[in-house]
Amino acid sequence: MYTYLMINGEKQMKTVKIAICDDETALREMLRRKIEKHCQNAGMHCQIFDFDSGESLLALPAENVPDVLFLDIQMPGKNGMQTAKELRIKNQDMILIFVTALSEYVYEAFDVNAFHYLVKPFDDKRLYEVLNNALLQYARQTEKSDLQTPTKKTASQHNLAHPITNADGKNSLTAPRAILVKRGGLSTRVLLPDIIYAEVFNRKVLLHTVNGDIEYYGKLTELSEQTGADFYRTHRAYLVNLQYVEKYSADTVWLETDAVPMSKKQFAGFVRQYMQYISRTNGKGAGR
Repeated sequence: MYTYLMINGEKQMKTVKIAICDDETALREMLRRKIEKHCQNAGMHCQIFDFDSGESLLALPAENVPDVLFLDIQMPGKNGMQTAKELRIKNQDMILIFVTALSEYVYEAFDVNAFHYLVKPFDDKRLYEVLNNALLQYARQTEKSDLQTPTKKTASQHNLAHPITNADGKNSLTAPRAILVKRGGLSTRVLLPDIIYAEVFNRKVLLHTVNGDIEYYGKLTELSEQTGADFYRTHRAYLVNLQYVEKYSADTVWLETDAVPMSKKQFAGFVRQYMQYISRTNGKGAGR
């Protein structure tokens, strides 16, 4: 039976298959209860399945592979990473959320195009946030087969954190987002995709762009609020454009032109946002 799904205004007539794979019975039952509650509150029709091993999950035929999967990494037999690699052969579009007590597997998660990485223990707020984002991603994927034209889509359907504006300040879904930088009596329009990273010192913001550096008096907090989900503040003094990230560690982010510091307390948030960025763009930077 199919029902209409309303996710942030998007109308989808689909039944979402959600699977939980974990060798801990208590965790599977807890996730099932909370996912069912979230689906009911959202007025969605979800089929929820659970598996206690990678082998049992892999026994599913390709047409029954779940739309959304919560997958433990540390399991007897085939672990979560091995299971995910084999599942990807059956379904490239499956939305994969790893659930684990260890954070060191986060780099391997990119190899199987993981949507998110939940580190145990996590609270309800975090779980529901990740689940809702996964369902939004599912809605966008199923939208591809609709007859809806791109001009009818809203900014929220494009996962834009802020409206795109033209030079005259009017909303536009086709123009690149930009900011106005005031220096002296002049205002300069800077396209966000052209900004590699920004840093702040002595009350000045320095924008490192593909066309050179731009310096102005301002606050990095205000710039961060303008730039949206494609940028992340890795350190109190640095804001990076995720499209230019080449590699990273717990204390450093390497961009195409420079390396910038990573604050320890910002690392987990950076990994989450970068994985969402990779999922949203299929690994292709807008400016490359």
